[in-house]
Amino acid sequence: MFALTILCPQDNVDIVSEALEALDALSVSVEDADAQTADEQALFGEPGMEPERLAWNRSVITALFAEQQKAHEAQQILTVQDFYAGCHTQSLQEVPDQDWVTLTQSQFTAVEITPEFWIVPSWHEVPAQAKVTIELDPGMAFGTGTHPTTRMCLRWLAEQNAAAQALQNKSVLDYGCGSGILAIAAAKFGAAPVDAVDIDEAAIAATANNAEKNHVALRSGMPDIISDQYHVVLANILANPLQVLAPLLCNQVAPGGHLVLAGILERQAELLKAAYAPWLQLEVHDSEDGWILMVARKAA
Repeated sequence: MFALTILCPQDNVDIVSEALEALDALSVSVEDADAQTADEQALFGEPGMEPERLAWNRSVITALFAEQQKAHEAQQILTVQDFYAGCHTQSLQEVPDQDWVTLTQSQFTAVEITPEFWIVPSWHEVPAQAKVTIELDPGMAFGTGTHPTTRMCLRWLAEQNAAAQALQNKSVLDYGCGSGILAIAAAKFGAAPVDAVDIDEAAIAATANNAEKNHVALRSGMPDIISDQYHVVLANILANPLQVLAPLLCNQVAPGGHLVLAGILERQAELLKAAYAPWLQLEVHDSEDGWILMVARKAA
């Protein structure tokens, strides 16, 4: 394969990307040209809420082509277009053959949640200081412990476990379970029973498979398996569906129990507080990289 790399200003990213796709690019990716520098920008968005900006001030567009001639022709055609003004071709080079499995695995290392609690891919050695581990490989379902929202939920569970093993024999619902990582963590900390639900069949299957790998007991399925109230209800989704789900999730929390919500941007805190105010008083419990964890406790 051959990679054509273009430095592109913010306003030109969409049209240049679309043109590359029309010119038979196998794939087109866009990255922040200023990543890992003081000028790096964070762009956040979710369904129904566009990010404040649709591209970075300076973006690097990389297009992959099956043949060098196609990449060269695309470069020549783009160069004479009016919309290419301000863009600059950085390189056109062959992509070296690589062991893609090894390369992919090298990008996923053990993730520290606390000094004693780690998420470890199956190919990685367990850290010596780890007392509790979850074996989890990247897959089709969301949740490997690398995203701030997942890490904050896992930290909260670890905090509860450290507080006189407060999760021991407590019922837990993981709503929107993805890979099942939160449900598995709760079970590792002694919670029971644990239910993990999702509307994605791939997520339900991944959760069951990951639970088996980690030797924990939980039940995974569609939301219709929910049967009772729970001591802890976890939902790491996104702010928009969390607002819609407010009555349902609050109703699932047992008296004296906790509701733990993630997938929320800092600027969305007041929206979530207002949405849940008729039932529970949410407060910001943790924050990381522009994301927050919100927690409420139902009166006993």
